[in-house]
Amino acid sequence: MTAELAAAPQPTFSVELIQGLLLAFALVVILMPPYIRLLQAFGFGKRIRQEGPESHFVKEGTPTMGGLLIVAVVLGIYFFLQQPDAATFAPLAALAGVGALGAFDDYLNAKTGEGIRARQKLIWLTVVAFVAAWQIQQTYDINAIAVPFVGPVPIEPWLYVLFAAFAIIAAANGVNITDGLDGLSGGTVAIAFVAFMLIALLNEPAQPRLALLCALIIGALLGFLWFNVHPAQIFIGDSGALSLGATLAVTALITGQILVLPLIGIIFVLETASVILQVVYFRVTGGRRLFRMSPIHHHFELGGWDEEKITIRFWIVAILAALLGVTFFLATQTDRFG
Repeated sequence: MTAELAAAPQPTFSVELIQGLLLAFALVVILMPPYIRLLQAFGFGKRIRQEGPESHFVKEGTPTMGGLLIVAVVLGIYFFLQQPDAATFAPLAALAGVGALGAFDDYLNAKTGEGIRARQKLIWLTVVAFVAAWQIQQTYDINAIAVPFVGPVPIEPWLYVLFAAFAIIAAANGVNITDGLDGLSGGTVAIAFVAFMLIALLNEPAQPRLALLCALIIGALLGFLWFNVHPAQIFIGDSGALSLGATLAVTALITGQILVLPLIGIIFVLETASVILQVVYFRVTGGRRLFRMSPIHHHFELGGWDEEKITIRFWIVAILAALLGVTFFLATQTDRFG
C-alpha cells in the first residue's frame, strides 16, 4: 500500500463490519422471494445435466442465477457505505466483471440448455484475470510473494502477473466445480471469506475496507443460503460461483496471502483435483474410473451419503482448513513483524 493510502484516515470498522454483514443478509433475505418469482416468471430454470446423478433430476427447473442478486447487493451496499480504494478496486471489478459473464451463461443455460462455450468463457475470464492481476501488481509494486514460515520470496513482476491471473482463473473454476449440491459452494465460499476478513483486519498494515467487502459478501451468502440449503429454492449459478471464486482469489492476492488460499479453499482444490484425476485415470486405463463420479461430492453421493451429510461434512472440513490457514498467516506475521 502506498504511503498516501496508508496515511489516509480509516473509519472505525468494528461496528461497521457487523452492520454491513447484517444489512447484506437482510437485503438478500427480503429481496430473494420476489427475485425467485421473477426468475420463475421468465423461465430461468436450471437444466440438469443428463450424465449427473439421477437423484438430481427432480431439481430440473429450479431457478438459477441467484448469484446475480448476491453481486448486486454487495456492490450496492459497498458503494453506499464506502468509496473504492486500492484494496477494493480489483475485487469489486472482478465481482462485477465475472458476475456479468456468469449471468449471461446462466441465461443461455436456462433458455437453450447450453451455456457459453467453454473456450469463450475461458477467454473472458482470462481477460478479467490479467487485468486484475496487472492492476494489483502496479498498485502495490509487487516484486515478492509471501511464503508461509519463510517470508517474502522475490518474484519478477511479469511472473507475478502470470501467477496471479492463473490463481484467479483456478479459484473461479474451483468454486464453480464445487457448485453441485445444495448449499455446498455457498457455505464453503462464505467460510473462506470469513478467513480472509480476519486476515485483512490483522494484516500489516490493516485493510479495513477489504474486510468490509468480505463482510458484505459473507452476509449476502448467508442470506442466499437461507434459500439454497436442501431442498434448494434457488441455485447460485455461474453468476455467483465464478464471480465469488475470482473475487476470493483477488482478495487473497491483495492481502499478500495467495499461497494460503489453497489451504483455506481446500474443498475447491479437492473438487478440482478429483475431476482432473478422473479424466486422466479414465484415459490412461482405457475407460476405468477412479471415482464413482466426479467431482468428488458426487462420489460420496453415489456411495449412499445423503446430500445434507456431504454438505455439512464439507463445511466442517472447510472451517478447519480456514482456521489452519489463518494460523499459518499469523505465524508468518509473527516471524516477519514480531
